[in-house]
Amino acid sequence: MLRRRPLRASFLDAFAGIALALRTQRNMRIHFVAAVLVLLSALLLRVAAAEAAFLLTAIGFVLVAEMFNTAVEKSVDLATDDYNPLAAAAKNIAAGAVLIAAVNAVIVGWLIFAPRLLPLLCRLFAG
Repeated sequence: MLRRRPLRASFLDAFAGIALALRTQRNMRIHFVAAVLVLLSALLLRVAAAEAAFLLTAIGFVLVAEMFNTAVEKSVDLATDDYNPLAAAAKNIAAGAVLIAAVNAVIVGWLIFAPRLLPLLCRLFAG
């Protein structure tokens, strides 16, 4: 009978995966820094709880997509060293998923932040 791993070990592995993605993937670091800046801006601008939920969902979507993209890339690299059009397609499709998630996040951010920031910018540049 197989011995079950402790739940704690599963969580430690998951956190190790997040740390590995942050440590080795430039785009993951970029998305993470952007997420921190967006969340700090949301706090400063006192966005409503529902709006914060939309921001968190969009941020989570981007980070998860980036991690799946990395997993696909690593799996394809493990499977073949040679160029293969199917391997290229898998990598491109995964990268496209990240792009869709990121564009979605930008739109969500715009819808939430623009009504707060545009009046401030108008006052700033109007003198």
